[in-house]
Parts: sequence; structure tokens; C-alpha cells
Amino acid sequence: MKCDDAKLKKTSLVETDRELAKLCKALGHEARIMILRVLIERNACICGEIVDELPISQSTVSQHLKVLKACELIQGEVQGPAICYCINPKAIKRLRVLIASL
Repeated sequence: MKCDDAKLKKTSLVETDRELAKLCKALGHEARIMILRVLIERNACICGEIVDELPISQSTVSQHLKVLKACELIQGEVQGPAICYCINPKAIKRLRVLIASL
């Protein structure tokens, strides 16, 4: 019975570590950190203003938004011809928990 418990704990830790690694990889570029900061500061869904806040091109911002959205740190909602982005509070909370568990 104890072996099964240990195996379950180990599997759980491996999955948690994978989850943390995935999120950290998404945060592995300073532009993505800047994007998250802008979204957190605004505390609202924003569209084109992200590009105005950063010293990088529209296409580069779009690529970084795609990475952040893929790991669900941000959410995107179509509003007319634009996509408005905001923080995914559940994912940010989970990231904080995972980092605190180190």
C-alpha cells in the first residue's frame, strides 16, 4: 500500500513539475513578461493598446500573445475586427501556487 502511495505522489509531482515548466517556458521571454504586466496593470481586456505600450512590432506582439494564450495565462475574445486580451486569473493564481511550492 505504501508503494502505491509513493508512486501516486511521484506521478503527481511529475505532472505538477511539467505544468510549472510549461508556464515558465511561456514566461521565458521578456516581451511576454511585459505583456502580462500591461494586462495586469490595466485589469481589463485590451486590444491594440498592447502594441502602443511596448517597444516591439505588432507582429512580434502577436506572436507573444499566441504563446501566452496557448498556455492559458491570457484569454482572448473577438470584438469586431480585433481580439481583446486579458489575464486569466485562474492561471495566474495557479502559477503563483506552483512557484510557491518550489
